[in-house]
Amino acid sequence: MPSATAKTEKRPYAEFDRLVRGTVARATGGVSPFGLIETWTDWAMHLARAPGRQMELAEHARTNALKLMDFSVKSLAGGSPAEPFSPKVYDHRFTDPGWKDTPFSLWQQGFLATQDWWDHATEEVRGLRRQDSDRTRFLVRQLLDTVSPSNFPWLNPEIMAETARTGGRNLVEGAVHAAEDMLHTLSQAHTPPPEGYQPGKDLACTPGQVVYRNDIFELLQYTPQTGKVQAEPVLIVPAWIMKYYILDLSPHNSLVNYLVGKGFTVFAISWCNPTADQRDLSLEDYRKRGVMAALDAISAIVPGRKIHANGYCLGGTMLAITAAAMARDHDDRLASITLMAAQVDFSEAGELLLFLDESQVAFLEDMMWDQGYLDRPQMARAFASIRAEDLIYTRAVQRYYLGREDLPTDIGVWNTDTTRMPARMHSEYLRGLFLENRLSAGRFAVEGRVVALKDISAPIFVVGTEADHIAPWKSVYKTRLFTDGDLTFLLTSGGHNGGILSEPGHPHRHYRIGHRPSGALYVDPNTWFAKSEPREGSWWPKWIDWLSARSSGKSDPPSVGAPGRGYPPLEPAPGRYIHQS
Repeated sequence: MPSATAKTEKRPYAEFDRLVRGTVARATGGVSPFGLIETWTDWAMHLARAPGRQMELAEHARTNALKLMDFSVKSLAGGSPAEPFSPKVYDHRFTDPGWKDTPFSLWQQGFLATQDWWDHATEEVRGLRRQDSDRTRFLVRQLLDTVSPSNFPWLNPEIMAETARTGGRNLVEGAVHAAEDMLHTLSQAHTPPPEGYQPGKDLACTPGQVVYRNDIFELLQYTPQTGKVQAEPVLIVPAWIMKYYILDLSPHNSLVNYLVGKGFTVFAISWCNPTADQRDLSLEDYRKRGVMAALDAISAIVPGRKIHANGYCLGGTMLAITAAAMARDHDDRLASITLMAAQVDFSEAGELLLFLDESQVAFLEDMMWDQGYLDRPQMARAFASIRAEDLIYTRAVQRYYLGREDLPTDIGVWNTDTTRMPARMHSEYLRGLFLENRLSAGRFAVEGRVVALKDISAPIFVVGTEADHIAPWKSVYKTRLFTDGDLTFLLTSGGHNGGILSEPGHPHRHYRIGHRPSGALYVDPNTWFAKSEPREGSWWPKWIDWLSARSSGKSDPPSVGAPGRGYPPLEPAPGRYIHQS
């Protein structure tokens, strides 16, 4: 056994190694090259020992080549043959009618044929880890996207037509946009929101007051809009990964404004944007000095009433942990729990898992150890790469080759208003939840004792979204597997953000809903889906009905804040933390 002195002497070298890895991580955007090499090696070695699979791939390549040859011959002969390969449903790079014309259709079909072969080549091989199979497919997709014919002006019919129409002005304007974006990337300066999309004025503008503030969050209480309100208030716990006002965007699609207008007293947490000085904030800090502190404040402002708690995304995960700890400790202040696009089990946590293994997490930890937090661009790049076809390449073509400005939208402005995450908290969340899945495995401890989701007795309303690639709905559905109490599961159309922002009157919306009474047997997600009929419209009114049915009735609105109990109104909503950059 080495002595303590020997260990101490080695520590500077270990810290030097972390510094080097942190520097490399900054250069690679937080992506571990060691994990990528391991992924490629695992896939290649398993494919090398599968001659039958190799013959299958050769046959698939031959079939694709014949399809492509047949299409090319008929197209060059002046015919209009059916296209043998189609883009994925979320790939909008080939929507311009010009891609139907020869020779552009040949280039498009050649690219899609190659993409189809690689999709087949990166399917599971016996013995290959599923994560490495999925990650290889993801990496191949990233590489293929760089050589898509849509990216090159002389191969893209839309760019050629626009260049001819404007005499090349689109390319000049695109070059200006490229220079602006490069300068912004190098400087990392905060971009102010465009006119008409100012937080606190145009967005996040539901009237209210900050009634509590500490170093982690501000608690907002919204001004009543009805003469009577439901006796039980609502607390909204947003994800700390982005700013809270995704739930209070423009007045017409603000969930907060909708709740207040329907006669609820609403409180919302607005998390701080942490700096390097807050690197040691932990998950427990966010639970105890965040969610629990908010519950304490609400209990003082609206005394004697239980609270409807609503958590979104990772805020929902934190709320589930908090609720389980409260149940263990016989704290019965929760009237109900709503989890929106929130996971409690991370074994099927979507495409974000492609970025996570021991090598990757250690790499991120070294980067955060060096800078004190996970920075905004590093996180934004990970989310953008998941849907690179639209979020990177389609945008680049529109902006740099067609010379078009990005049109501002409320959700687009919110999406660029990203936050940092403190090093310790993010490391604990990645390891404890994503990598080791401790919460559903019965190994997540709060204050030294393990918590169990099945202890929660308050009724639960769970919302999943059909096209969610961050929190896939079947993963969200697993809340039903790990709890025993009264639970309602609702599946709505849309994605992780768009599905939640489903205000009444929003076109092309539908949802499915089902109820599981306390103690009922488990029903798997596919069976549930098959038996649940879609209903047209927004899910918000159905949720309002659910909350109202679990409230004790109407009463006079409470005061905004409680100065006599230590919670005076501090300043108008949305407060200060929303403006931190």
